[in-house]
Amino acid sequence: MDEIPEDIKRVFVTAHDIVPEWHVRMQAAFQKSVDNAVSKTVNFPHEATRDDVRMAYVLAFKEGCKGLTVYRDGSRDEQVLSTGATNTSAAVPVTTSAPAKDGREKIIPRSRPSMTMGVTQKVSTGCGSLYVTINSDEKGLCEVFAQMGKSGGCAASQSEAVSRLISLTLRAGIDIEAVLKQIKGIRCPSPLWDKGNMVLSCPDAIAKAIERFIQSGGVTKAAASAKLNGAAVLPKKHDTESLSAKVTSGTKELAGMCPDCGNILEYVEDCVLCRFCGYSKCG
Repeated sequence: MDEIPEDIKRVFVTAHDIVPEWHVRMQAAFQKSVDNAVSKTVNFPHEATRDDVRMAYVLAFKEGCKGLTVYRDGSRDEQVLSTGATNTSAAVPVTTSAPAKDGREKIIPRSRPSMTMGVTQKVSTGCGSLYVTINSDEKGLCEVFAQMGKSGGCAASQSEAVSRLISLTLRAGIDIEAVLKQIKGIRCPSPLWDKGNMVLSCPDAIAKAIERFIQSGGVTKAAASAKLNGAAVLPKKHDTESLSAKVTSGTKELAGMCPDCGNILEYVEDCVLCRFCGYSKCG
């Protein structure tokens, strides 16, 4: 920093003014009197090489340090210590949130509509029953939800992550066929046969559910538009489960959300029943 006088710089030395070797030696000086490991960051300049880092670790080992943390200036977009002079333009790639050099505009997904309509399919996977909900609005497919029955853990969280990303791409105008090409065929250690089809993984199950939805006509734009404008239009039948078999005629008294699959519960003969997954509770 040129604006600071040299005599002040000699007294108040900053982390970037100290060469990595002396960062390590200072840590070693404290380590001699401390049983636990000493925490300290060795600051490297932006042009540091792998050999420079290796030499710091070798020196720390020889000096008796119990641990070592290194940081190369400019290796992250944002950092705590910065002189403002680090040239990060070569190290930081252009992100999708910033305009590209060729002048292309960034893609901004449209907002989720307040009302959608769709169907829920139950797909058996090696991790359990997966309930895939596919919704449409006036512009077509707009979102996908995937819930792994009562289970949690990695399978449920990964399925949720996949469905969120699919929803984002749908509202961004990405071709659904391009999305299906990426997730269909992904294999896990527990493939399973479901209604004559091999389900290779949870992402593969989501892809197959979306394909069935599209092939059966799903919820057409006209149906979605009519529904969102107040008309009562039921989704078309798809080839996995017949919604007409799930929902009978007549007015139903709703009883909240199903704790297993998240669909609507109905009161049936003093019990609550989910017609999608079969959950029931009486009394």
